[in-house]
This record gives sequence, C-alpha cells and structure tokens, in this order.
Amino acid sequence: MPAENCTVFTDFIFLGLSGRQGVQKGLFVLFLLVYGITVIANLGMILLISMDPRLHTPMYYFLSSLSFCDVCYSSIVSPKMLADFLSVQKRIPYNLCAMQFYFYSAFADVACVMLSVMAYDRYVAICNPLLYANAMSRSICAQLVTFAYITGLVDAAIHTCFMFRLSFCNSNIINHFFCDGPPLLALSSSDTTINELVMFISCSLIAGISIIPLLVSYSYIITTILRMNSAQGRRKAFSTCASHLTAVAIFFGTLLFMYFRPSSTYSLDTDKMASVFYTVVIPMLNPLIYSLRNKDVKVSLRKVMGTKLCSG
Repeated sequence: MPAENCTVFTDFIFLGLSGRQGVQKGLFVLFLLVYGITVIANLGMILLISMDPRLHTPMYYFLSSLSFCDVCYSSIVSPKMLADFLSVQKRIPYNLCAMQFYFYSAFADVACVMLSVMAYDRYVAICNPLLYANAMSRSICAQLVTFAYITGLVDAAIHTCFMFRLSFCNSNIINHFFCDGPPLLALSSSDTTINELVMFISCSLIAGISIIPLLVSYSYIITTILRMNSAQGRRKAFSTCASHLTAVAIFFGTLLFMYFRPSSTYSLDTDKMASVFYTVVIPMLNPLIYSLRNKDVKVSLRKVMGTKLCSG
C-alpha cells in the first residue's frame, strides 16, 4: 500500500475474550485467581528451593529458573488482560505492543529450551550417575541457563524486528487479548510471506533445539530404566521424571497445536482459547505439578511449614 494512503495508528485495540460486560467481570475474577496462584506458587517454589539446602541440586536449579520464566511470561500478559476486563476500550500503545510481543516471545522460547535442559539433566542423572557431579557442575548449569536465555532473547528480537516493520493501515483492532504473532500478521496490510517464513523457520529451530534433545534424552532414559533389574529402582528412576514428563506433554502439546496445525484448520477464536491455556494456565500448573508429584518438594514444604508454625 502506498505510504500516502496508509493511516498511521498510534495504538491497537484488543477485542479480548468476550464483548459482554457480565462475562468480562466473571472472567476478571477467574483470571485474577489464576494469576494470583501462578505468582504465589512459582515465587513460593523459588523461595523453597533457595531455603532448603537439600534442594540445591542441578534439577532444582533448573526448576527454579523455569518458575522464574513462568512468572515473567504470565506477568507480561495477565495484568494487561485483567485491566482490559474492566475497560470499555482495550487499548495498547504501539510501542508497548511491540514490547509485549518481544518479551512474551522471549520467555516462551526460554521455557521451551529450559524443559529440554531439564530432560538432559535427568538423562545424565539416570544414565550416567557416576559422571553427574562433573557433567552438571555449577558452571555448566549456569551456562545451560544462559544459553536458554540468549536463544530466547535473540529469537524474539528477530521476530519483533520483522513483525513491526509491517504496515498496519487498514485497522488497528486485534482479534486477540494480547500482541501475539498470528493475529498481528492477520491484521497487517503488508505482504507477510517473509514473516510467515521467518516464523516457521524460527519455530522449527526452537522446536528442534528443544524437542530433539528431549526425545533423545528420554529414549536413553527409558532404555536404561527398562534394563534395571530392581523394580524399586525402576519406580524411583521413573518417579524422578514423571513431573517433568507431565509438564513437557502439556507445554509442547499446546505449542504444537498453536503453531504447527494445518492452515486450513486455523481460527483466531481457537487460537485465543489455546493462548489462554498457554499463557495463563500452564504457568500456574507447572509448580503444582512439580510440588504434588515430587517427594523432595513435599518434604521440604512440610519442613518449612512446620518450622513456621513452631516459631509462630
């Protein structure tokens, strides 16, 4: 579209999850509760891991990093969404939309890579226990977390640069509740072929970096567990992976549904529902999964709560 015919918008307007005032108030209460649980559970997990020396291991170091990531990318979306439930017009300035898109993309990528790093940690612990102390030293753990963040920040920067070079001339109304890639591409008046190609390549690379090591790690883990002679040993080894496997299945299942389903089945309304689960529900579920299915976390939590009650 010629530049002189392009209307320059200074902000975007979200359609949100519902246009009905009564429904929005109900959604505000529901998502305020979910967001509160997300923040308390994840920050509680980080605090619990930092307080108990028995949890000062690579596995819980990575879990603490994942909890921090969950708080961050939930907080990028949820507070604005909650405010919009109480607003007549759900506006977001152009620059803030770009920032929301960047940080959401970055922390989503970091979460993908962190889950893969956690799978590698379980592989070393179960398949090469004698090498575990050297293979997962403090410096190596820090390097793995740094790699996850660099990957996420660089990938998100590429996405954001390509996305906000597009023109948005026809409308500034986004059929979504936050600045996500597909609804922005649908809104653009420019040719989005290059953006769609970049998004596909980028998502494929992040999925490859995350899913391939994860599948390889668990193929070795399962083979090692099946070769164990002791039934108790097999149960103990599997129990250390159960929480992570549950989190991986939920996270990557939703991710693959959102970004890798056939274009003929794509719907913005379906995407909004999947995005709610991905951005709001999963960050709440992760600490609950790891606390309810992890013996060490439950023991530490009872110890901390018992100490607080005794001191009180």
